[in-house]
Amino acid sequence: MFIRSEEVPVQTLKSLRIRLSVVLILLCAAFAIAAPAQTFTALADLDGANGSSPLRNALVQGTDGNFYGTAFSGGAFGKGSVYKVTKDGTISLVYSFCALAHCADGAEPSSPLVVGADGNFYGTTQGGGSGTEPAGTFFKLTPGGTLTTLHNFCSLPYCPDGGGPTGALVLAFDGNFYGVASQFGNSSGSGTIFKITPAGTLTTLYNFCSKTDCTDGSRPLAGLVQARDGSFYGTTEGGTTGNGTVFRFTPTGQFKNLYTFCTVSGCPDGNNPYGPLVVTASGNIYGTAAGGGQGADGSGGTVFEMTSAGTFSVVYRFCSATNCDDGSGPQSGLILGSDGQLYGSTDEGGFNGKGTAFRITSAGASVRLHSFYSTDGAYPMSALVQSTDGSLYGDTSNGGPTDRTNCSNAGPPFGCGTVFHLSLDLKPFVKTAQPSGAVGDSIIILGNGLTGSTTVAFNGTAAAFSVVSDTEITASVPTGATTGTIQVATPTTILTSNTAFHVLP
Repeated sequence: MFIRSEEVPVQTLKSLRIRLSVVLILLCAAFAIAAPAQTFTALADLDGANGSSPLRNALVQGTDGNFYGTAFSGGAFGKGSVYKVTKDGTISLVYSFCALAHCADGAEPSSPLVVGADGNFYGTTQGGGSGTEPAGTFFKLTPGGTLTTLHNFCSLPYCPDGGGPTGALVLAFDGNFYGVASQFGNSSGSGTIFKITPAGTLTTLYNFCSKTDCTDGSRPLAGLVQARDGSFYGTTEGGTTGNGTVFRFTPTGQFKNLYTFCTVSGCPDGNNPYGPLVVTASGNIYGTAAGGGQGADGSGGTVFEMTSAGTFSVVYRFCSATNCDDGSGPQSGLILGSDGQLYGSTDEGGFNGKGTAFRITSAGASVRLHSFYSTDGAYPMSALVQSTDGSLYGDTSNGGPTDRTNCSNAGPPFGCGTVFHLSLDLKPFVKTAQPSGAVGDSIIILGNGLTGSTTVAFNGTAAAFSVVSDTEITASVPTGATTGTIQVATPTTILTSNTAFHVLP
């Protein structure tokens, strides 16, 4: 069923908060469906001062090999933050939003960061800014914490450029960022699809609810994903039935609604797809719906598939196990691991009702990898991310080992959230900061153990390169290079990219 994606993976499995001893890990594994060798580790504890409540704010791996995340609240001013977590679990504050008067630098980020072609981070905030309304910002942030606001949403009266951007941006083949705004736009105010350059020039590409009865959907909350043919895929929360849609948007501006959820009583197909999609090289789409599905409790949510031919099917219905031990209510999207398997998380369910991390097998079964407890995290809502060392990392929206009374949207016995690590013995790989480039372009390659690397090849064509650090290489796209994987020969092994790099004409 599943194959390796050749697209930028939407690595977003929400909830793998792990702070259990080896005894608890083995105990959980004994109750779970047989799974590969796995180790859970709770790495760090958000405490309010460094951030609180990372909602749908997945982590991202930086060029230094560390992980960076955004928190919806907390920080020095209580309006959100960017934080860094090292692989040994050291957490530090990078930036606190609302540092300027009236939160002109943005507030309440509800989307993850994206690494740009220059190695800096780019992202959006849902609130703040200096537009006609506090409808959010698009910003650049250096790893050292210097923030530059590049665009203020709602920059004109009536907000034709949209507002409240949510979901991850995608760095597309053309070098621009593409995303969705959940509010404003045309007279319907149901959100937009936009393109924005790294310098901050925004172009509105589509206004939702432009068709009668909103058959094209409304209120997009998840980000977009770009397929190999250049098309973008995404979801909306609303639409004709009020339960969500799946859509495609082409680079030439053609919009098509592919599926409307809950057209049958009881929503056996699921409803409210909050998380981003993942697209395989074959063109098949996978995603999650937070509700519906007709599991044991009637509304545990689903994992769904849509083939390249447009056939929709439910792969798995959550809450199919006793007491929803398999999880319930997935709010995050799936990621396609380097092993070709789908990984994700549920916001609720599991042994303690605090959420789970899971893997979907090729046969359509769900393997529970972890059940969250309050001390190791609770209610994961963010997608997972796979590190170039092969491991999975994630965060939870609540929980932690210590009660925190200064956590927004949380309180005793729940903490401000945690960051966790899940090792499944998956092979390491390399990946590029940008998905494409032309001959002569300088490309950032991320990995681990890169010191002493001897060769870099673009789909078999050798390239000139420079080792910047143990986690970063810069290479020039060589003459004769074609679209395909990148290989790096290190002193101990050969690392291959988990996605194809697209060589532009």
